[in-house]
Amino acid sequence: MNTSRDSDDVAVPRQRGEGELLPTGPPGSAADARARVCEVLLLAGVSLDSVTAADALLVTSELVSNAIRHGGGVTAFRAGVADGLLYLSIGDASPLLPAPRTGTVERPGGYGWPLVQRLAERVDCRTHPEGKTISTVLRLA
Repeated sequence: MNTSRDSDDVAVPRQRGEGELLPTGPPGSAADARARVCEVLLLAGVSLDSVTAADALLVTSELVSNAIRHGGGVTAFRAGVADGLLYLSIGDASPLLPAPRTGTVERPGGYGWPLVQRLAERVDCRTHPEGKTISTVLRLA
């Protein structure tokens, strides 16, 4: 897994194909983002009952929830499939990169970022003047 500040090696495919869903603006919630990813997965022939779909939806939920909770909201969202890979890209308004932390009784949590890193084949973080973009690649087969 590769995480870097200024790499944009992970690019969501721009052409329509293999089930790509073209963006219609940032989702307002993790549920909205999951619905979009479900559509992409179905168009690519991935069963929503599969472990693969569950992993993809968990990564989607974590990244979008963190963008909303810690990043000032989702500013960009793309999901697409190419060559048997799911590409997710989520932008938010904060330039601060995700950092692992241990939850406490007063401040529970800290599990999402390690889960994203474990489930995704690749994770890249890129900062830019408007905040940051986190891009992931998940193998579908």
